[in-house]
Amino acid sequence: MISFAFEGEGMSVLNTDHRSASYIRYEVGDRDSRPWGTWEVLATGDRYTVKRISVLPGHRLSLQYHQHRSEHWTIVQGLAEVELDDVVHLMSPGEHVHIPVGALHRVRALGSERLVFLEIQVGEILDENDIIRISDDYGRLKPETARESSASVL
Repeated sequence: MISFAFEGEGMSVLNTDHRSASYIRYEVGDRDSRPWGTWEVLATGDRYTVKRISVLPGHRLSLQYHQHRSEHWTIVQGLAEVELDDVVHLMSPGEHVHIPVGALHRVRALGSERLVFLEIQVGEILDENDIIRISDDYGRLKPETARESSASVL
């Protein structure tokens, strides 16, 4: 079965064979612009994807988690404020953090320099659909996610 990625999401079909070990929808060179910056796929393979993520100064990604993948981030440029399960880590080039499956996380670019980090995704399903946003500075929450988030706070 072949499925196609949504235009504008920066994804392509790479592997849709149900007999394969994992589903990867990224291709090397895929990229997208977001309100906070950009991402680009540098490498893909069985159960992994490597991205370069660039975050504009003062901006941050949504507070999110993933159901099907873990991530490992290595800071290569700029200063980062990484929130991981309610703990804030200040990070600089050469430092790294592991984000387990299901962990709430986000990153902010501190200072006046662009933040650049490498993200290694590992999992059975690797695509942009495995992002569950809990909080977002740019109004990208799905209505059901906003309701779930509110209900869990009560």
